[in-house]
Amino acid sequence: MDSDARNRHASSFGAAANAYAAHRPDYAHDAIRWALEPAPGPRVLDLGAGTGKLTATLAAMDADVTAVEPDQAMLEELNTTLPEVTALSGSAEAIPLPDASVDAVLAGNAMHWFDMAVAGPEIARVLAPGGVLAGLWNTVDDGVDWVAGLAQTSGPAAIGPRDTPASWRTETANLHLLTSDAPVRFGSPEQSGFPHGQLRTADSLVATLGTRAGMLVMAEEERETILTRIRRYLATRPETSEGEFTLPMMTCVLRVRRL
Repeated sequence: MDSDARNRHASSFGAAANAYAAHRPDYAHDAIRWALEPAPGPRVLDLGAGTGKLTATLAAMDADVTAVEPDQAMLEELNTTLPEVTALSGSAEAIPLPDASVDAVLAGNAMHWFDMAVAGPEIARVLAPGGVLAGLWNTVDDGVDWVAGLAQTSGPAAIGPRDTPASWRTETANLHLLTSDAPVRFGSPEQSGFPHGQLRTADSLVATLGTRAGMLVMAEEERETILTRIRRYLATRPETSEGEFTLPMMTCVLRVRRL
């Protein structure tokens, strides 16, 4: 998408901050451990932290975490949920931290919104030598039959090209620092995926998909048409038609190390 469309999608979440906090999943602990494995220390920046889904897991894993988020409504949700965490207003393109002040920069379902031409040097600035940049994405496991049907039924606004494991690999392969003339160099990128899941009901899964950027920016009538179609599909599947079920997921990680 062009830059205007990207900005419109990226700024859509604040209006749904409460729903985002209520329905978006956390991240697989094994994925976070793998992301942080090469980091030289415990200081972690959660960049584009949203309502704190990744921040909360990092804090629970005893990381020394600082959160940075540009949207004030999302930041307020984060502060309400995690009052003990340092949370700052800022963006990937203007990080309000000193040089070499963190050992890892993590971004949960956010790196694809960054303008990496600007954000790349800024991330490099705040990373200590040997530090790690890692993006994490929660994807739905379309290797499971009913989840593949859900993806087909939902369409790209609700389950897009980064939202299934195989397509995620292709879509994120170039979301790292490639410029050979940058003053700070990064190593080769690595990708990996880790099993995850989220306990849902049909209603809460519909609500979760309704917080996707593609859904938030569309006209209300079109949005309701898609959500109704998803509800009907879930009602036809024995896995999802009654009570709670686990949505099969993968937390996928792209990491690269500052040299």
